[in-house]
Amino acid sequence: RKFYYITLLRDPVSRYLSEWRHVQRGATWKTSLHMCDGRTPTPEELPSCYEGTDWSGCTLQEFMDCPYNLANNRQVRMLADLSLVGCYNMSFITEKKRAQLLLESAKKNLKDMAFFGLTEFQRKTQYLFERTFNLKFIRPFMQYNNTRAGGVDLDNGTIQRIEELNDLDMQLYDYAKDLFQQRYQFKRQVERMEQRKKNREERLLQRSNEAFAKDEAEDQVRWPTEDYMSHIIEKW
Repeated sequence: RKFYYITLLRDPVSRYLSEWRHVQRGATWKTSLHMCDGRTPTPEELPSCYEGTDWSGCTLQEFMDCPYNLANNRQVRMLADLSLVGCYNMSFITEKKRAQLLLESAKKNLKDMAFFGLTEFQRKTQYLFERTFNLKFIRPFMQYNNTRAGGVDLDNGTIQRIEELNDLDMQLYDYAKDLFQQRYQFKRQVERMEQRKKNREERLLQRSNEAFAKDEAEDQVRWPTEDYMSHIIEKW
């Protein structure tokens, strides 16, 4: 079997708010081992943002204030090779170098994927998936913009704060949108070339059929037989 890595990315602000809403309703990541280099992080490397069974009911401000919140730059972290930066050990290298390595690794891994899509571009995502793997979905993707994240009323200061907390994700998403558009345009160009080739072949086939039909019609013309020609000659 041949396996392919694929993923879907989402606008970082919307994704962050969606995760906050999810956590607010009682969701946790306790079952996630966060394995890296064959081990899980220690409590000192990855402290919890809350005490008790979950973080249900937390406000957005509380969610943003936790410095250990894995919602921050989650997309970069999940795409990057964490072993390059010492996994969850923040003292392995400087914060600036860590951010640079994580972003570069996430971009490389994203680029190497056979396919990735963007939540904000459902139809184009479906098109790219179908063209990449030569498969067809039984129904078209729908673009739903009225999400839980979209229903959160935020001021500009809060939006800016979320963007700062997810700066790496913001940079990755800008890169992803550009790469996504390149792949989409390339597939569209190939499709147009294939369609032109198909149209040309169909025209040639049509002309060939018309020529064959003409030859058939000419063959059906009744020419004088040999006996008839001999009779005419003898008569003269």
